[in-house]
Amino acid sequence: MTLGRLAEQSAVTKPVVYDHFGTRSGLLAALYREFDERQNTLMDAALQASESTLAGRAAVIASSYVDCVLLQGREIPGVIAALAGSPALERIKRDYEAAFIEKCRIALSPFAGIGAVAPAGLWAMLGAAEALSYAAAIGEITAAQARDELFQTIVAMVARNARPHALD
Repeated sequence: MTLGRLAEQSAVTKPVVYDHFGTRSGLLAALYREFDERQNTLMDAALQASESTLAGRAAVIASSYVDCVLLQGREIPGVIAALAGSPALERIKRDYEAAFIEKCRIALSPFAGIGAVAPAGLWAMLGAAEALSYAAAIGEITAAQARDELFQTIVAMVARNARPHALD
């Protein structure tokens, strides 16, 4: 993806695209911001409308993440991967990931019993969300399989945190 190719596909002149995005990194950052804003809007609305249960919240997180990636099309996993290409883009990606993880922590904490939702578990959940969504986007699994597996992962993560001394 180049800015010149974007200008060509958009039927605008190159200066218009360069003035708007500046660089390829600027374009990637803008695409990711749009993806993140859409994901947050969908997830916020779904969380407000959901049952205040672990199953309700886990279903919202799983379906919001997978559905948003699929709504963006096959390109968003590539955009996400490209963000690791430079320290500035990696920082943008990490900031958005941290905000998503915090939103999930807040939504899931009431169901963690006396334990807290562990940060490592939340990062594992995010990794699973990315991998499952990518697999669904490229047709390796169905969207329903991706949502269900992510749902099960979230429920198991919270249940594990609800029993902090179960393995002692």
